[in-house]
Amino acid sequence: MATFFLVIIYLAFISLGLPDSLLGVAWPVMSEEYGAPLETAGWLFMTIAAGTILSSLASGFVLKRFGTGVVTLVSCLLTAGSLLGIHFAPSVFWLFIFAIPMGIGAGSVDAGLNNYVATHYKAHHMSWLHCFWGVGATLGPIIMAQSISGQHSWRSGYLVIAGIQFALVIILFFTLPLWNKIAKNSAAAISEEKGGRAGALHEEAAKQTKPLQIKGVKLALFSFLFYCGAEATIGLWGSSFLVNVKELPVDVAAKWVSLYYAGITIGRFITGFITLKVTNRTLIRVGQVTAIVGTALILLPVPHGFLLAGFIMIGLGFAPIFPCMLHETPARFGKEHSQTIMGLQMAMAYTGSMSMPPLLGFLAAHTSIGIFPFFIALFVAAMLLSSEKLNHLIKNRKSVNRESPNSMTM
Repeated sequence: MATFFLVIIYLAFISLGLPDSLLGVAWPVMSEEYGAPLETAGWLFMTIAAGTILSSLASGFVLKRFGTGVVTLVSCLLTAGSLLGIHFAPSVFWLFIFAIPMGIGAGSVDAGLNNYVATHYKAHHMSWLHCFWGVGATLGPIIMAQSISGQHSWRSGYLVIAGIQFALVIILFFTLPLWNKIAKNSAAAISEEKGGRAGALHEEAAKQTKPLQIKGVKLALFSFLFYCGAEATIGLWGSSFLVNVKELPVDVAAKWVSLYYAGITIGRFITGFITLKVTNRTLIRVGQVTAIVGTALILLPVPHGFLLAGFIMIGLGFAPIFPCMLHETPARFGKEHSQTIMGLQMAMAYTGSMSMPPLLGFLAAHTSIGIFPFFIALFVAAMLLSSEKLNHLIKNRKSVNRESPNSMTM
């Protein structure tokens, strides 16, 4: 029963990933139809992300009041309705209107499912959960590319994704009674598992009353800001860069962006097994170095084959970073403040997703979309710097704090 229910959660996370990459892939065609400037996609993305941030901040109260199952169902319904609305949108104004409920739905289901899996299932499932987000994010561009090349319509792509979302809504509706039942059966086991863990900064964290005062928290927040800024920027502007600078056809560019998301998806699936043997810190560092190599391939004047390899390598590099940073939180800062710090990290992640892509759109509108690879290189370098400074801080603290168990030994 628990395994079957976990499949339902994975399907719900697919619904979270499906719309994330649609706008960036479809925008070269949408902008022509609407006569909208390049930076409009950035403002639409910001509108979606703003709704996501607001719903994430309110998710604690909402989840407590209505339960994860109901919130997930309503969130997926909001997303499905928004996608259907975009399909019929007669103007850019209506795109902004439907972007609001899409963001609200995404934030609630993201916070709810992450918390539910962290609470009721073993920790390695988090990597696989985010792998299924990648499945959705990969399928989105593929479906959109097929719609553009086969039917010459971005609207049919949104219609297909909306249909998939409504199908997931039906599944979630009929499995709604299972949420509380599974929670009761698994809560005790997970509670015992978490009770045996301690953070590397456990003693210091326990003495602090404000999480932001704990040494290293701000560095962790910056790591989330730059990671999500880079991931979202590639998803939104990668296709425009390939079309306008590298002169690839729109459908080919869309498929290349889908391969970037495929790299994230496959990498997270593999990461779920590697975490049994390798620490979070090592996986994060290897992922960051891999992403830097991939960024170099996009930055340099290389043949198109190397350019495609660069997008895939960035995806593979990004794969372990986000879920491993989430799981490293108790080990870094202690269980006493991990939940609060987790919320701060998610808020900073959404802030990066909201602010960085529009910033690039604004700069590109006044210069050229050719600045795209330099922007990504800056983000990845800043993320690596923040992460390594945090690792150095934790290493120094281990000499004065008792050594904690590895949070990824599962």
